[in-house]
Amino acid sequence: MSNTPTDCCADPGQKLLSVEQGRKRILAAVSAIEATEQLHLRAALGRILCEPVVARIDVPPFANSAMDGYAVRSEDCPDSGAVTLEIIGSAFAGAPFAERVGAGQCVRIMTGAVLPDGADTVLMQEHVSREQGQIRCEHRAVQQGQNVRYAGEDTRRGDTVLPAGRRLGAAELGLLASVGVAEVCVTRKLRVAFFSTGDELASAGTPLVRGQIYDSNRYALFGMLSRPEIECYDLGVIPDRREAVRTAFREAAAMADMVLTTGGVSVGEADYVTETLGELGEISFWRMAMKPGKPLAFGHVGNAVFFGLPGNPVSVMATFYQFVLPAIRKMTGQQALEPLMIQARSSQNLKKAPGRMEFQRGILQRGSDGQWQVSTTGLQGSHLLSSMSRANCFILLPAEDAGATEGDLVTVQPFQDFST
Repeated sequence: MSNTPTDCCADPGQKLLSVEQGRKRILAAVSAIEATEQLHLRAALGRILCEPVVARIDVPPFANSAMDGYAVRSEDCPDSGAVTLEIIGSAFAGAPFAERVGAGQCVRIMTGAVLPDGADTVLMQEHVSREQGQIRCEHRAVQQGQNVRYAGEDTRRGDTVLPAGRRLGAAELGLLASVGVAEVCVTRKLRVAFFSTGDELASAGTPLVRGQIYDSNRYALFGMLSRPEIECYDLGVIPDRREAVRTAFREAAAMADMVLTTGGVSVGEADYVTETLGELGEISFWRMAMKPGKPLAFGHVGNAVFFGLPGNPVSVMATFYQFVLPAIRKMTGQQALEPLMIQARSSQNLKKAPGRMEFQRGILQRGSDGQWQVSTTGLQGSHLLSSMSRANCFILLPAEDAGATEGDLVTVQPFQDFST
């Protein structure tokens, strides 16, 4: 990786990297952070387990009833005709029946209550009639263990409940609580610093002067980085002055594990940015075979991983999801995830020029026949941020293709894939 910045866009002879090639290079160059912290379960929601959790108990810890009814001995149930059983007590969840069920006896039992000793089956209350301390059981197919939840049926002592690298969602918190785990070891939050450069940028809420535009990229980055496993630092808009740019990069690299910028990494556009990257880091400038999002800078600034994303807002989001998010997942210790891809029929002709994979913004929905179908949001310019707001997926058109025809099956990546 060179520490002399070269403008990838100024070198048309530089070979285009495929999205997969770029992703592989990035993932090979980043490592999981090693620092961890111990958190109570509720504080750990959305965080990443750094070590496997092993069950110390069976779940459930005892055989119990799956429904309200009567605990009986299966051998007392009739093969024909009917039988009358004496009710000798009751068992409630948290209040077990302490005695043993003998021949011709039964116990009134509630869902979740411990199965009394001697009983091996629970009859549904709807399947018996009760009168004066007895139940009458008509012949029906009764199997031993019917309506019984056995100890360890869900989890057995010694089982690995969750592996390292698992993101803790609602189900995972409940599962950990079910085996009595109150605290877990998680990877510490990934620290990400980001900023924009350019005298033409104004922050939202401030008046524009002639020649300025609002800086939307920082707000999009903030939204994409607002995840439980990330601590992000917005350093604002940095003016086009050598010392200001140098100070911003130094401060960002000192506080963060990852530094992100958007735009301004091409020679002639922001000389101070490329100059500073050459002084403080080891950076490669790549031309990616994707649209939107051809220019990409990647490397290290100080000890922090660095991404220089394109300047157009849709390009920022596309390259973040395809390159930065996989790096974030690896650096936070998450299990490797294959991108979620589905096939859908295109409801229109899709145009593109061969040469680069296109990530067109699409609207995925069920057709009248119940099958997935997808259409574009309209114009696909990389400056049209409104198209990302209307879309719920990317339509992936391979580099070698010249588009697709209405009715063709196309590959779609739902935005839901980026939420984990």
